[in-house]
Amino acid sequence: MAEQTAPPESTGAIGAISAGPPGPTAPGARRDGPPGTSPHKPDAAVVRDALAVGIAVGLSGFAFGVTAAGSGLSLPQICALSLFVFTGASQFALVGALAAGGNPYTAAAGAFFLGVRNAFYGLRLSQLLALPRAARPFAAHWVIDETTAVTVAQPDRRSARLGFTVTGLTLYVLWNLTTLVGAMGAEALGDTEAWGLDAASPAVFLALLAPMLKSTTERVTAGLAVLLALTLLPVLPAGVPVLLSALAAPVVLFLMGRRKRGPAVEGGTTTREKTTEKGGRDA
Repeated sequence: MAEQTAPPESTGAIGAISAGPPGPTAPGARRDGPPGTSPHKPDAAVVRDALAVGIAVGLSGFAFGVTAAGSGLSLPQICALSLFVFTGASQFALVGALAAGGNPYTAAAGAFFLGVRNAFYGLRLSQLLALPRAARPFAAHWVIDETTAVTVAQPDRRSARLGFTVTGLTLYVLWNLTTLVGAMGAEALGDTEAWGLDAASPAVFLALLAPMLKSTTERVTAGLAVLLALTLLPVLPAGVPVLLSALAAPVVLFLMGRRKRGPAVEGGTTTREKTTEKGGRDA
């Protein structure tokens, strides 16, 4: 779901081994993990971060409700999207394509492929959370951008599970409530396009993404993705430019890989040449 405020501070990767001896435990923190691992984050801090994300993003469901009503969907259809789809970016993509006069099947296909990213989130979260098999189908419904951001920011599995649960529950309840309110109050707002509410979801998503772009590779990938989307937007159907912008990632990784291999090959050649020359002289 596309989305929110800056993610909570990360205190290290889950299960990461510290380089030196463990430091002092923070007040209120639990340390029941194996020696040498990162200390537990206090439960209060995890809940605070999760609630902040869940509330901030959950309130943007109002924008979806208003936008969906403006696209011609009925109240039951709008509520069903939030209850059963529950991935904001895909929901906004669907109603945006419908509002632009797009074919319903094309709009649904674009929304589906945009939501495929959650499957990749699930691959990562399944390792971090290690939930019981019976709970996985229910947890999968909450695998979205925000729950992923909160979960991966935690230092241990216990905190990750708590952050995922609190974020997912808060966001799911608020998103559906504000969707209902927005859809019911759409008529009072008049022309929904004049309010620019369809920009709410992308704006929140950028707020989520920006603090996570720490390396040069990540910044270049994001910049290229934006450039691709803006270039293709005037010439391709709604939703397609966003999908194609994902090609920025393999392109950047390929170019970075070639750049790193180049000096290594040159260095290897130089070393072999010097060794041969030295061997020749010794001979």
